[in-house]
Amino acid sequence: MNSTSTPTHCPYCALQCGMNLSPSPDGGVEVLERTDFPVNRGALCGKGRTAPAVLSSRVRLTSPLVRDGDTLVPATWDEALDRIAGALRRTRAEHGADALGVFGGGGLTNEKAYSLGKFARVVLGTSQIDYNGRFCMSSAAAGGMKAFGLDRGLPFPLEDIPRTGCVILVGSNLAETMPPSLRYLTELKENGGTLIVVDPRRTKTAEQADLHLAPRPGTDLALALGLLHLVVAEGRTDEEYIRVRTSGWEDTRAAAMAHWPEYVERITGVSVPELREAVRMFCEPESAMVLTARGPEQQAKGTDTVGAWINLCLATGRAGRPYSGFGCLTGQGNGQGGREHGQKADQLPGYRKLDDPAARRHVAEVWGVDPDSLPGPGRSAYELLDALGTDIRTLLLMGSNPVVSAPRAAHVEERIKSLGFLAVCDVVLSETAELADVVLPVTQWAEETGTTTNLEGRVLLRRQAITPPEGVRSDLEVMHELAARLGVEKGFPTDPEEVFEELRRASAGGPADYSGITYRRLAEENGVFWPCPAPGAALDDRGAADPEDASLDVSADDPVRDEETAAGAHPGTPRLFLDRFATPDGRARFVPVTHRAVAEEPDDEYPVLLTTGRVVAQYQSGAQTRRVDELNAAAPGPFVELHPRLAARLGAAEGDPVAVVSRRGRAVAPARITHAIRPDTVFMPFHWPGEGRANTLTNPALDPTSRMPEFKACAVRLEAVKSGN
Repeated sequence: MNSTSTPTHCPYCALQCGMNLSPSPDGGVEVLERTDFPVNRGALCGKGRTAPAVLSSRVRLTSPLVRDGDTLVPATWDEALDRIAGALRRTRAEHGADALGVFGGGGLTNEKAYSLGKFARVVLGTSQIDYNGRFCMSSAAAGGMKAFGLDRGLPFPLEDIPRTGCVILVGSNLAETMPPSLRYLTELKENGGTLIVVDPRRTKTAEQADLHLAPRPGTDLALALGLLHLVVAEGRTDEEYIRVRTSGWEDTRAAAMAHWPEYVERITGVSVPELREAVRMFCEPESAMVLTARGPEQQAKGTDTVGAWINLCLATGRAGRPYSGFGCLTGQGNGQGGREHGQKADQLPGYRKLDDPAARRHVAEVWGVDPDSLPGPGRSAYELLDALGTDIRTLLLMGSNPVVSAPRAAHVEERIKSLGFLAVCDVVLSETAELADVVLPVTQWAEETGTTTNLEGRVLLRRQAITPPEGVRSDLEVMHELAARLGVEKGFPTDPEEVFEELRRASAGGPADYSGITYRRLAEENGVFWPCPAPGAALDDRGAADPEDASLDVSADDPVRDEETAAGAHPGTPRLFLDRFATPDGRARFVPVTHRAVAEEPDDEYPVLLTTGRVVAQYQSGAQTRRVDELNAAAPGPFVELHPRLAARLGAAEGDPVAVVSRRGRAVAPARITHAIRPDTVFMPFHWPGEGRANTLTNPALDPTSRMPEFKACAVRLEAVKSGN
């Protein structure tokens, strides 16, 4: 590593790949390989390599903007902050605290997410706070809580994946969404393991599979139930494991037995021989894993779908054992930490529940407020956005672009336009920021220090490498200044380490316990896995394995403990549930589920299913990546992927404009014709605004538990677009 380089982490997905930043001749920074970080071992995708492009003042915001009629014009920081504080104060006085909304982002650091939740509840007194991470893995979180009593995306490190015997990867295209992670699947196969990919498209990831199952979108629940039926029918259950480590099996078995293979074949389109082969591949090795992502989770039955895959793991003894388990591949950069520390509608720091009196007392004591002053749980993300302009009159938004990323996006855009006042903190002028009354330019990854928590539950330190441009401030400074203007002079420090120290105290004793983690440890180690209680604290029922337990022979692969750990600090918990699950009795809970249809089935008027996703060169709403020339050259715009048979019926050739119409709107993009997709399904990436905005079409039907919208399946029709239309 160059002596002038700064070790840090990528600003994009939840891998949080390690990289080094070194000064470049043009005054910026360039990305250098960082081989010491175990998650990516130096490998980076195109987004990571080009991330410094967004640091350029030609791309990013460098001055506050305020609305003057139909335009946004530069303003001073004092003018911009005074406008925001005035709007917040007036709205609260005229309509009450819950007329104030706060919407955060899964890319905010832990310090920002923690402070934003505290700001909403202590300064504003509003219950109306949620974040775009609700659209990421809330269904997996809910399913994990029901079954295991704890939600951490992966309960084991990524390095365990190549050592298992079989992986079922459900609804994830890692080759495009997290390219550096694909090597774990490659190593799995090199070690003799097998890979099953479940996806309605034959993606680049599916091409690596030993078995590709291509179910109809929205039928992953039936597929998992069909596999469990066969496990029972073929005598492949682990009866001793079920007896000793689980509860609730009888009802779950009965539910699964109602989903016989031929019935599941009719629902999913996956043949009975394929179902039987999947069961054989999954059950024959000594160990196996199921990994889910947005495919099964972004459904109006996503929690039950995740639960069905967990039930498959439990019935076969594939959870809480070495190199076995169920895990969720978190998407956003800090999607894990972002929901752990308070910007989710129903949670307090440390993954505590907002309606738990003991949790309220603990956090209120740290914050120096009366527990009774804290508001209760508020609306979930889509419900909050849907209430804009009616119940919610003023919105403070940090690090999100719902005009592009929210379901039923045209409706959400109209709700945002109906607000009395919108303030946006962002790095770039996103499509949502363009609608704001005030836009504040805030620091980004390389311009600030802070922590994130990756998909493994590994807490990481992202270090500041460069000085932000003049005129740019951090989100922590924004909250400090707004709190002071609203009469709260203390409690909102601007130094991220000081915020983290308070976060440690607030999380202490909670499910996501960070109290034993310090900036010094993070600077010296390659991250620390939570839970990591302070020395002397008990782990209670969190299901963490004893770090000294010799029964799991993985010590040679764990980071060398530093002097702090040797002196008595907890080493962190890379692997959960090896001794017990985080339930009161230590047993995992089977939750019986049954198949049900998608919220919007195709019919004569809308005969095709639409599913959405990502491409390798763009990220989320594209607000940042669409400003990078190299990435735009690779993925310049939206498209509609459809099967040749469907294209022939439509009379569309490759590249022809195609209109996709749902009950919520119309999107137009060029046709991309391929045999890699089912004939009854079309696919659109969701990174772009304008006429090709995929989320104009998507259905906001919500999962009853997680409140996750059904992004992954809605009924549409296709129309040829004539020249001039």
